[in-house]
Amino acid sequence: MKRNEPDRTRDQVAKAILEGGPATAADLADRLKITPAGIRRHLDSLISEGVLIARQPYPSAVSKGRGRPSKFFVMSDKGREKFEHSYDDLAVSALKFMSSKSGEHLVKEFAQSRAIEIERKAELIKKSDKSIADKSKSLAKLLTTEGFAASAGKKGKGEEICQHHCPIAHVASEFPQLCDEETAAFSRILGTHVQRLATIAHGDGVCTTYIPAAVKTNKRERANA
Repeated sequence: MKRNEPDRTRDQVAKAILEGGPATAADLADRLKITPAGIRRHLDSLISEGVLIARQPYPSAVSKGRGRPSKFFVMSDKGREKFEHSYDDLAVSALKFMSSKSGEHLVKEFAQSRAIEIERKAELIKKSDKSIADKSKSLAKLLTTEGFAASAGKKGKGEEICQHHCPIAHVASEFPQLCDEETAAFSRILGTHVQRLATIAHGDGVCTTYIPAAVKTNKRERANA
């Protein structure tokens, strides 16, 4: 049975958030060339179906202008199950076939090549002599452009990078090597040890990477090192 035009447009709205991460109604209207009133109707429908969730802006994203900052819309777990699988089932099947026919090492090499690509895009961050806090924020901005809707900030004595969306969650749930190699890439980019505390792929609401504060040594310890 053919889907009608409103259904197809509603799916386009959902897929725009799936692929690009959290977005405001204004962002979606501009991206999809749909009137603000039309976007609101589709968003209301997707929220009522449980596909999307409306959230308040990140604290760091509060508008400096007048009025209240716009809410943004994120994909729910139900929405991911509905839309992500159609994109990722083929990737999972291909990696499973690769693993069964050629060995686990090729899956690991694939995960490493993806991590290397992230590292390549973050070359300027890696070479920077800025603080870990500043480098973490820069990495979060880069990850956001890659569809991960990331933010960074202080956490205890260290720093934390949060990825509020994961476009490869369904694949990574089957192949955790992708998350492992991504974490290793973050460590190389930041030039310090990092700890992956949670992942969307493993059922958590957000991917969190903790960067512990550097251990300071006194002059005598450095001299004897």
